[in-house]
Amino acid sequence: MKKETSFSTKGQRADIGDLTIYRLLANRYTDAVGPFVFLDHIVPKVHSSAMNSGTGGHPHRGIATLSYIIDGEDEHFDSAGNYAKVYSGGVQWMKAGNGIIHDETLNVDSQTGTNRTHAFQFWINLPSKNKAEKPEYLAIQSDEVPQKKLPNDSGWIKVIVGSYEDLNSKIPNYSEQFLYHIHIEAGKTFTISFEEKIEVAVFLPIVNATLNDAEFQAGDFIEFDRNAGEIIIENKLQEAADIILFGGEAYTEPIVAEGPFIMNSRSEIADAYRDFYNGEYGEINNQKGRV
Repeated sequence: MKKETSFSTKGQRADIGDLTIYRLLANRYTDAVGPFVFLDHIVPKVHSSAMNSGTGGHPHRGIATLSYIIDGEDEHFDSAGNYAKVYSGGVQWMKAGNGIIHDETLNVDSQTGTNRTHAFQFWINLPSKNKAEKPEYLAIQSDEVPQKKLPNDSGWIKVIVGSYEDLNSKIPNYSEQFLYHIHIEAGKTFTISFEEKIEVAVFLPIVNATLNDAEFQAGDFIEFDRNAGEIIIENKLQEAADIILFGGEAYTEPIVAEGPFIMNSRSEIADAYRDFYNGEYGEINNQKGRV
């Protein structure tokens, strides 16, 4: 049985510096898809020279942040002393837990010399017990992201979060969750199935695609129903298509979001701000790791 579309929508502009950004989640229809509560798409852009676009140091609590870098170089600092760069195809994952300050900067890829940037940032809501844990951090380079070819030379799938068949991401699972980058060659089809009550969304970053016989446009964010069923992805174009597909089991605890904090009650939000202003999240040493 094919899953039905619940809604489709476009993102809202949320530009930072030289980066053009569309905010897809939260949106007017939903605040979450599985544990995912935030999605920014940093759209493909060619730069005439090296640039330096970031948000500056800022706090988080109660979530894990995930940056997936299609093209570019992402530099990460945080107040737990973590530092790394990931390059095109890599992933930055940080569990904020009970509080951390971080700074990420997206630039052109110094390894490949490409002057193009393209990326996604997700926030993953943590269960209440994990919100109280210490921060953790992973830098995952492109060759460490699990990937396999699809049947019939249809393309490939990368597992950014969760698992697919024999592929398993390094990123911890605190609930059932998945984030896939699926690449479909011109004229090809790929089918993927989901169990009952699993929340699923698809984002089309660059080109159109047909999902369960319905045509959707580049920039569309589509959520599907919670019934067990399949999504048939068809690429009717003369060029390859990329699909971001993500979701998981529903988050059943209360969600209270304010600024960079996502907790389970208003009092926990107040605690998050109090602890931040009291300096309990530490400080970033922005020179750590630099050569």
